[in-house]
Amino acid sequence: MAPVELRHLRYLLAVVEHGTFTRAAEALHVSQPTLSQQIRALERTVGLPLLDRAGRTVRPTDAGQVYVDHARRALRELAAADRAVQDVRDLSRGQLRLGVTPTFTAYLVGPLVAALHARHPGLALTVREGTQERIGEALIADELDAGIGFTGDPVPGVEAAPLFVESLGVVAGAGEGSGPLSAAELAGRDLALLAGDFATRARIDAYFTEQGATPRVVVEVDSALALLEIVRAGGLTAVLPDAVTLDRPGLTQVPLSPPLPPRTAALLTRTGAYRSAAVHAFVALLRAQVRERGLPPVGPREE
Repeated sequence: MAPVELRHLRYLLAVVEHGTFTRAAEALHVSQPTLSQQIRALERTVGLPLLDRAGRTVRPTDAGQVYVDHARRALRELAAADRAVQDVRDLSRGQLRLGVTPTFTAYLVGPLVAALHARHPGLALTVREGTQERIGEALIADELDAGIGFTGDPVPGVEAAPLFVESLGVVAGAGEGSGPLSAAELAGRDLALLAGDFATRARIDAYFTEQGATPRVVVEVDSALALLEIVRAGGLTAVLPDAVTLDRPGLTQVPLSPPLPPRTAALLTRTGAYRSAAVHAFVALLRAQVRERGLPPVGPREE
């Protein structure tokens, strides 16, 4: 029996991903006959057909789906092994892939990245902004090394280590503050909020539901920084973490009664994933930034 080669696994996953041999061959930069021959060789080695070629779209057979799942895991583990071998302990080089939910880009990511670059200038850093669900999926797929999100609603295979307590509050333009506002009064304002698939928006919607109020949302965006500029321009009100308005001119915090419930920010990592020197350095700097900025610590109940 011929041994299974890594290219066989990559070829199989490409066909499943693209749905046809033609598109998969183009993506892999190989000829279609070569691709078909290699898939046949893999099927002979396994002893079962892995792909159903009968329809217009090529799909995995039942056995093929099981094999594809294991192939994906195997390639992820091999990629992690490569990074572990190439891991440089003094961090004179290396890479770090981070995912963050939008509110953190408005007050935490900037100082954190600056501190990381100042200490480890040779480290190549990639920061992706997205929903907690997408960050969790990217961690599972080994497309990210770590993320910053929230506890609660855990994603299977992702660990959430508490960092600090984040409070949400009302933000208006300069001179537009008054208060305290009731939930009904806030709902009656023209609101600019994060889009509905973000955890922050879900928290805000739940608050209005609990208070029996229907908000008048006139603008939805997927960036906290964009919200800040919209509010600063005047006329609209937002709900954002209290820490966002610190040291930002042109913005006013407006008291809300009752206040929105706090939530716990968390470090997100894939369960059992290898932690490189870059990840360890990032976690240490992240916790240092939390302390230096005086962000509220997590109590036993909030963990």
